[in-house]
Amino acid sequence: MFITFEGIDGSGKSTQIANLKKAFEREGAEVKVFRDPGGTEVSEKVRNILLNPNYDIDPVTELLLFSSARSQLVAEKVLPALEEGCIVILDRFYDSTTAYQGYGRASVSLEEIHRLNSIASHKRAPDLTIYMKVSLDEAKKRMKDKEKDRMEQAGDFFFEKVIKGFNSLSKQEERFYTVDATQPAHKVGEQIWTHVETFFKGGENR
Repeated sequence: MFITFEGIDGSGKSTQIANLKKAFEREGAEVKVFRDPGGTEVSEKVRNILLNPNYDIDPVTELLLFSSARSQLVAEKVLPALEEGCIVILDRFYDSTTAYQGYGRASVSLEEIHRLNSIASHKRAPDLTIYMKVSLDEAKKRMKDKEKDRMEQAGDFFFEKVIKGFNSLSKQEERFYTVDATQPAHKVGEQIWTHVETFFKGGENR
């Protein structure tokens, strides 16, 4: 099974990914967790470039760098782990590219981004995507003491467009499960596990 988590920073993805990993492991499953961009030596180096606030990166270059890092992660880590029968959980995947570089940056058309996403993912779509939905105001409160990276410095107008992108994807893609991430973390975790457990035990494990 291939599960991805999406949402803006401050939505609580990291907490819920850790909780879901533990829940699966209690069931005896082998789980591997990666972040996108990141997860491999090459992808982590690209991540450092992308998030460095000292760099002024053209939107198309940004799009291609995210996609390059993803391709390496999928080829080197994700596909082999899935072939071994592991459950793979990713902190972000190509839906973030659609939301951030498509809706947010408007770097190229959404149609072109969808084609690039297919290439960079080696045509491997997630089986299930957990969308951690939270307002920009709530996310900013949670992130107020964190030093901002290059992407986080993009401003409120940018992030409102990103949220619009995620909301649109959540309505378009059947694999999306949207959770109200403003709830207490334990309630969010319970809802996610109930949904994932039903999906997992319903014979849809790939």
